[in-house]
Order: sequence, then C-alpha cells, then structure tokens
Amino acid sequence: MMISKALTIAGSDSGGGAGIQADLKTFQELSVYGMSAITAVTAQNTLGVQGVYPLTLEAITQQLDSIGLDLKPNAVKTGMLFNSDIIRIVAKKIQQYSWSNLVVDPVMVAKGGSTLLQQEAVQSLINHLLPLALVTTPNIPEAEMITNRSITTIDDRKEAAKIIHAMGSKYVVLKGGHDTSTKAVVDLLYDGHEFIFMENQRVQTRHTHGTGCTYSAAVTAELAKGKTVPEATHIAKAFIQAAIEDELGIGAGHGPTNHFAYQSRLRGMNLEANRQ
Repeated sequence: MMISKALTIAGSDSGGGAGIQADLKTFQELSVYGMSAITAVTAQNTLGVQGVYPLTLEAITQQLDSIGLDLKPNAVKTGMLFNSDIIRIVAKKIQQYSWSNLVVDPVMVAKGGSTLLQQEAVQSLINHLLPLALVTTPNIPEAEMITNRSITTIDDRKEAAKIIHAMGSKYVVLKGGHDTSTKAVVDLLYDGHEFIFMENQRVQTRHTHGTGCTYSAAVTAELAKGKTVPEATHIAKAFIQAAIEDELGIGAGHGPTNHFAYQSRLRGMNLEANRQ
C-alpha cells in the first residue's frame, strides 16, 4: 500500500486555526500522511497575534534535513516563512532534495492585520521560491504585494496572475475572497495559457481564520495523491467551502474553519446513498 506524504513548512498557530496545525488537519482529513518543519512559533488566538518568534536557521535546517534524509514527501507546501534568510534556506533545501509538487502560499498578513512576512522578504520570495513553485496561491492583497500593482477588477486579477506566472510559478491560483463587492467568491486558476474561474457562494461569517492555509494544504494533499493541479484545486475549493459553511463558531474573534466538514458531508452522502 502506497502512503501519500505531504510536508508543510510554515509557522505554528497556538490557536490551531492556521499554520501547520491547519495544514496537518487538512492532510489528515484528505488521507495524506502529514509532516512539518516549523519556521516560527506564534502566540495567537481568534482575537489576533500576540507574538511571533522565528526559529533559528539551524533549527529549520535540521528539520528539513531530517525529512529529506528519511521521508520523501510527494508534495510540499510553504506558508509563513517570515524573513529572507528563512526563504533562502527553504529554497535551498527544496532544491537539494529535489522535492516536487511545491505549493507556495505567500502568507504575509494575519487575519487581524499582524505582519507575518517582513517587507524585505517579498523580493526573496519572488527570486528564490516562486521559480520552484508548481502552484502559488495568493489572495488579492498578497498578489498586490507580489506584483506591486492594484487589483480591483477581474482583468486586474488576470494581469496579476500572468505576472506571477512569469516569475516562475507554473500555475497561479488567485483567490477572490477579499473582493467583498460580489455575492460569489471567484477564484482564478491560470496555467500560462488559459484562465479557469471557480465560483462559490459567499458565506457571511467572521469564522474564516486559516482559510488560506487550509485551501493551499488541500491542494497540496491532492497533488501528493497524484491529482493534476486543476483536479486538486477543485477539490480544495470544495473542501474550504464546506469548512466555512459548517462553522464551528468558537472563539471571540475570527474563529477557525471546520476541517471536519468536508469528510462529514461525504460520509453523510454515502450513508444516504446506502439507504436508497
């Protein structure tokens, strides 16, 4: 029996809604063995980020070497990398161990507004990580920072996706959740040739902490199982939609999404099918 494995290289969220916690929960729910290399420890909850404590380069390097020497991942995702030095060592190790199916989630700002990627590190992300990416999954503000241009229209999104693709990422998933002017959330998938639009009904809720991490982790899990990027992205879209719709409702601020929801729905559908 082949076990699909996925590695997340990201920060730890003590509140459990984002970061490696969200990634590992998503991997598990999608039947993928999850591994992690922690880049920073954050003190945070649904009310915000109270502290960010980056790990030493030695600690990050040793984690990546431990994985590389024993447990080859079928797909890898990056999340919060915090600074240029961490980005460079992560890129170096990805190349050293020839890890493929890299999903770059360019985590830059927390839901409450706290900075999770230093300004000087954006160029390092562009120079060192995007050329290695199979998929990059920015939201609109992240895409604006990467491309250094304002994004307000669908045409703006298309142009931004083209720019990010030209930076080296083979596919770009530009997420539309931050565009609150529409009743639907429209995500754009670009492969260098054509645009695919993926649309879901917008859910009015404050419990959206970790949506970006969860979305990109679901893409990573499906790639680890051998899915194509379009297939993985459509499953990830369904996964995050269920996670938002079936909210847990915990915490006094921006609560986490429900990582159980997607599989719970599938089990319910299977049970109903068996009854018929």
